[in-house]
Amino acid sequence: MVLITGASRGIGAACARLLAQRGHRVFGTTRQTGALPPSPPVPGPGSLEMLQLDVDDDESVRAGVRSVVEQAGRLDVAVNNAGIGIVGPVEDTSEEEARAQFETNLLGAWRVCRAALPLMRQQGSGLIVNIGSIGGLAGIPFQAAYSAGKFGLEGLTESLRMEVRPFGIRVVIIEPGNIDTDATARSPYTRARTLAYEEHLERATQTMIRGERKGARPEAVARLLERLMFIPRPRVRYTVGPAPERAAASVKRVLPSRLFERLLLPAYGLSPRR
Repeated sequence: MVLITGASRGIGAACARLLAQRGHRVFGTTRQTGALPPSPPVPGPGSLEMLQLDVDDDESVRAGVRSVVEQAGRLDVAVNNAGIGIVGPVEDTSEEEARAQFETNLLGAWRVCRAALPLMRQQGSGLIVNIGSIGGLAGIPFQAAYSAGKFGLEGLTESLRMEVRPFGIRVVIIEPGNIDTDATARSPYTRARTLAYEEHLERATQTMIRGERKGARPEAVARLLERLMFIPRPRVRYTVGPAPERAAASVKRVLPSRLFERLLLPAYGLSPRR
């Protein structure tokens, strides 16, 4: 039995569809209120059911997990995928805008973990998969709040993994690079817009949008997720996506920071000031 947050589109939807097609019973969540979209038909022996769940709200998360347990009797895998983004420099990003990202991208995962862990401990088994980002290993210019939340998810994953290992619970983080979901194109800009940043902001943003459209399909993340479900002792982190981005995550660990920045800036259409 699998619970996937943020399953109405993008990576979450791809994961939900693939796992259901492979025979798993999947509960996908959406924060949409009112009438839920009909669950798409799934070829094969599995099933996909959609639930209303807002990861920003404690009671909504608890109620969603209770609903899953009442219907399925157990929870084998919890995938923390729900996330939002906003585009703009730190100077223009208000505390309210930054807090909204942390609330969903970091604390949302935290809430789901807290709701799922008592059941998994009782079962003596379970898998928690946090969907992070290459942007949680190397900061993304003009998406600092997004990167900060994903950096936080790295720390949450490492700490939680050690805490729950004695109970037979596995915890991993998947770090996608560019994935063809149009995530940046759909992300709003900050309300404030300082003219001094405008040229660099637009150049970096358009470069990121083009990169995502040339990126891996979200099904690549779904296939990796399915493999992780059957690994008894998984590593703490797994990257997925274009090879140069995955390599950059490894290179960062060994290169001096200033050299790494000089190599990274052109990837965002930027250049170091001379």
